Amino acid sequence: MTGTGTTDTGSGTGGTAPRTPLRVGLVGYGLAGSVFHAPLIAASEDLALAAVTTGNPERAAEARAAHPGVRVAARPEELWEQGADDLDLIVVASPNKTHVAVATAALEAGLPVVVDKPLAGTAAEARALAALAEERGLLLSVFQNRRWDADFLTLRRLLDEDALGEVQRFESRFERWRPALKGGWRESGAPEEIGGLLYDLGSHVVDQALVLFGPVVSVYAESDVRRPGAEADDDTFLALTHTNGVRSHLYVSATTAQLGPRFRVLGQRAGFVKYGLDPQEAALREGLRPEPGTAWGTEPEELWGRLGSGESPPSGGGTPVESLPGDYPAYYAAVAAAVRGTGENPVTAHEAAAALDVLEAARRSAREGILVKLPSPHASADG
Repeated sequence: MTGTGTTDTGSGTGGTAPRTPLRVGLVGYGLAGSVFHAPLIAASEDLALAAVTTGNPERAAEARAAHPGVRVAARPEELWEQGADDLDLIVVASPNKTHVAVATAALEAGLPVVVDKPLAGTAAEARALAALAEERGLLLSVFQNRRWDADFLTLRRLLDEDALGEVQRFESRFERWRPALKGGWRESGAPEEIGGLLYDLGSHVVDQALVLFGPVVSVYAESDVRRPGAEADDDTFLALTHTNGVRSHLYVSATTAQLGPRFRVLGQRAGFVKYGLDPQEAALREGLRPEPGTAWGTEPEELWGRLGSGESPPSGGGTPVESLPGDYPAYYAAVAAAVRGTGENPVTAHEAAAALDVLEAARRSAREGILVKLPSPHASADG
């Protein structure tokens, strides 16, 4: 992939000067923009937050206070209408319904793009964006930060080490207890908003299942609207059958009074059970930042998962497995390398499209009460 970032070389002394950070324009300064993207961009040595777009005066003031010197624009188009030479990367963290239009405009302006999940409302739209980026020779990456959660990184290590034997069942839960509605587009039932938990938290758990166990051949789902006054799904279950025979059971909910394990993975020789969410989101919400020399993304011992067989982890059974540190900054480090042409895209649009295939099948399954079969994976879908 190509980008506009440059690398400064050293002087005649033979040293190498620090790389000039890539200049980032951030579209949107709501929850995703202010809590996740802006802090991670600002904390990266390879990136500099140069501009933010928001039409909300209060959020504009918050952006200026949190990131002195940042340019604030009311509309995304202002970032490239006068030419894109003063930016190297666009990050789209605006509401879901705007993702495709904003990403398209940025790519057509010649700028590499990162888009928060979900990339689009449909797999077809995601693949069209991927084709546009490839045609322009530009990076298009999707912010699937949960690939860098502490528990997910730990589970991947265990699977790489074959600590469980052949996996038979993968259970993943992203559950919350939020009996009162918060309002906003995420809880809207309007189809154009792409709200609801299936496309929100479901984007994470489906992506993780695909990364771990590969393509899916069938999808069954149950999706409910539980809370009084709610319009969009707030309690959803997905059952996936992977081509390799693994069955993934995925739960996303805002109505769970007692939270289940984040992961329960059952293999032929052993199982791994892990409770609790990765600590990085909570730290970012509290205003903490991943700074060099600080312990970032580490979990206390009482939250480590347990590995064993024939035992009950909640009652102390199994052997504790130290959690690897969570590492959201690694995503943006990889993006910077990909823009400079020195690394690979950490999350491709084709991977996002494959996840959207599953989400669309789940929506149909829940609506019609049927098992939905997916076509066999092929090269054009996998990228």
